[in-house]
Amino acid sequence: MSRLNPSDLVSRFHRSRSKSTPAQAGREHPPLMRHTSPLPPHYFWIFGVYEPCLTTLGFLGALLDPKGTYDNQAPWPNGTPPDVFPLATRLTIIQLGHVCALLGLLNVWVLSSARIHLNPYPALQEKILSALLTPLFIGDIMHLVVTLWALGEERWNIQNWSPMLIITLVLGISLLVPRTMWILGIGRYVDSRDRQPPNLKS
Repeated sequence: MSRLNPSDLVSRFHRSRSKSTPAQAGREHPPLMRHTSPLPPHYFWIFGVYEPCLTTLGFLGALLDPKGTYDNQAPWPNGTPPDVFPLATRLTIIQLGHVCALLGLLNVWVLSSARIHLNPYPALQEKILSALLTPLFIGDIMHLVVTLWALGEERWNIQNWSPMLIITLVLGISLLVPRTMWILGIGRYVDSRDRQPPNLKS
């Protein structure tokens, strides 16, 4: 009968400790996946495609039917808008639509450039995106607040709201929610949270 060397016993002990039992394996969790881009595809499609499409459609609607756009902004006291449509009102509606479309174009160009040229530099990319999306986030909130304030007492008569007014508020919320998520760092790379230590970089 061969004698066991003490060193063999120690090595066997460590090997047995390193083997995980089925119960232990069930308690083990895989490491959390870290995001690598401040502008992953879902955010790019929302802010770089969906939002510009909305602003462009709004401009086209104001350009093709300025009176209809004006008449449907809010409920009228007697239920029927006037037939008179002053030239100043027409110009104001079209110019406001143009400003909306311009904001959409800025989104396309800035987001596309940041995605293409700053992809190797996520920290810098995040700062550029924050400089664009933070003012728009404030604008989303102010848009809802100012719209409800401007409605006056009609803000409580939701049943009298025009379809365009309802759609405008709903679409505004559809942009505010993902913009808030981006600001909070949900579903994207955040440099202060996800940056790898220098000794872990390949």
